[in-house]
Amino acid sequence: MESLPTDIEPTPGFRSLLRWRTTRGGLWRHRDFMRLWAGQTVSQLGSTMTREALPYTAILALHATPVQMGLLGAAGAAPLLLFGLLAGVWVDRLRRRPIMIAADLARALLLLWVPAAYLIGWLQIEQLYLLAALVGVLSVFFNVAYQSYLPTLIVRAQLVEGNSKLGVSDSLAEIGGPPLGGALVQLINGPITLLLDALSFLVSAFTLVRIKAVEPAPAPPETRQHIWRDLTTGLRAVWADPLLRPIAGSSAITSFFGWFFGAIYGLYAINIVGMGTAVLGLTVACGGIGSLLGALLVEPVTRRFGVGRATIGALLIGSAVSTLTWLAGGLLFIAVPLMMTAQLVGDMTASIAMINEVSLRQTITPDRQLGRVNSVMRVLGEGVGTLGLLTGGVLAETIGLRATIAVAIVGALAGKLWLVCSPLRRLREMPAPVE
Repeated sequence: MESLPTDIEPTPGFRSLLRWRTTRGGLWRHRDFMRLWAGQTVSQLGSTMTREALPYTAILALHATPVQMGLLGAAGAAPLLLFGLLAGVWVDRLRRRPIMIAADLARALLLLWVPAAYLIGWLQIEQLYLLAALVGVLSVFFNVAYQSYLPTLIVRAQLVEGNSKLGVSDSLAEIGGPPLGGALVQLINGPITLLLDALSFLVSAFTLVRIKAVEPAPAPPETRQHIWRDLTTGLRAVWADPLLRPIAGSSAITSFFGWFFGAIYGLYAINIVGMGTAVLGLTVACGGIGSLLGALLVEPVTRRFGVGRATIGALLIGSAVSTLTWLAGGLLFIAVPLMMTAQLVGDMTASIAMINEVSLRQTITPDRQLGRVNSVMRVLGEGVGTLGLLTGGVLAETIGLRATIAVAIVGALAGKLWLVCSPLRRLREMPAPVE
């Protein structure tokens, strides 16, 4: 499908024509979507390598403690909690693609600092905290703009297809990033590996620049409310919706406990299970394979079971298989398959649930509020996970790594009960799209 002409705004009639043409050819013929998809595939691969290289640098080069690892994870996640709602306001007030391009370029520049500091012998754990925080702020704005930009690039009737394809990018990054990052850390070192992520952000910015479709103009200044009132609009919209409210509540509980893993997973695998970084990278890559399967299966699974049952069932299965991580220990040849299975099935089910949840949110939320609603959902989900990172690190030093894993499993499973009792379980199909 051809892109929107660059000299006109997408009128309702033109959107109807686009919907008919897109249905015929699918997103494979949508050139601008394919540019977005290609750029995100490269960017996600680099970011996944950084996700592995940064903690490996802290563990192996700076000998970080569990509390320091928790602080490092929290430094990267805290910006969402602190700036997430504000990002939603600005995403709804400005065009979203320029925000994404600026965030990519700034993140590329920031990532150059760690290898430079390492080479001159100045690298300290506090610098990693600062880097994680600054990159985290930019990522908050990019991610909120990214999820809000997609419904303006494609028609909302194909959001599940679009999110599924973008989910494939995340999955390919999970497959290739962890083993490549782990191997590069062993072959060269963690700081130098971050150079590749900087390059990936430049590729992402280049593909975004090449998108030709005209993005609809944001709300005119005279219709905007005071910024503090705008901040609460997204919260009110989520609370008032019978579908978004339980999803947000469940995400908050699940993220708090689930992100215990983010603080201690590397320490648990290396110190308790006895993995090397290369084997750990392969284990985490199994999650990428699972995510890829989930992205490919989400459409047929959702058609078979319905939106609500597919989403809730996937989340419950994912929580159940996480017990395999707690069981891992002792003999390495037994522990590694258990943790690989947990990664594979857990990420597959998480991918199915996430794609359905994001598509539902993008479908039922008006475009003028989508940035704020997306930011609220991310703050109540991933943002609350920041507290889990800190709690997980402290708890691990108090009761031990394996006991902390058990607490995380029970707490995350309890978070799914809100969804089981919600109207979501009766939702068969996506509601009519809101333009």
